[in-house]
Amino acid sequence: MQDLLSDIRGCEVCREYLPLEPRPIVSGTNNSKIILVSQAPGRKAHVENRAWDDHSGKKLREWLGVNEEVFYNPDNFAVLPMGFCYPGKGKSGDLPPRKECAPLWHPRVWEEFKNVKLILLIGTYAQDQYLGKQAKKNLTENVLHYQEFLPKFFVLPHPSPVNRFWRSKNPWFEEDVVGELQELVAKILG
Repeated sequence: MQDLLSDIRGCEVCREYLPLEPRPIVSGTNNSKIILVSQAPGRKAHVENRAWDDHSGKKLREWLGVNEEVFYNPDNFAVLPMGFCYPGKGKSGDLPPRKECAPLWHPRVWEEFKNVKLILLIGTYAQDQYLGKQAKKNLTENVLHYQEFLPKFFVLPHPSPVNRFWRSKNPWFEEDVVGELQELVAKILG
């Protein structure tokens, strides 16, 4: 697994399309229990070379009910974004993840995981890719019907501050869904 992750970290397939030098961010071990499939690292993650070390990560850890030590233990959580490099800034948040990464690397990474108990699909890009025809008409519908995707997948909105409006319009998410997520994560990591 570590050789494969080293290969990914050295990838430069989409160099010419990136605003900064390639710095693929991915982590995990053969024993990772929970896989975080999300969009792409943000600028801060790129600069610090550490996924989820920002406001989004703080909110995600709150939703999961775990501290940093538990979260950054790769036997607990693996980080497998749809795009491994920071894609650049868009009009309202970051640009979409580059389309090269997932088809090139995800199948090989999935072959290495031997102990997966849960896959968290964080945001629309991950849900569109992995839910396929099971996906509902939008992210809100996916999250509202999250139980239909269990036990394999647990779908979440992206925890970005940009999505505060979504969370304020959908209070049921933090009131109901987050508690079930925390119970499931605690049981898996127990």
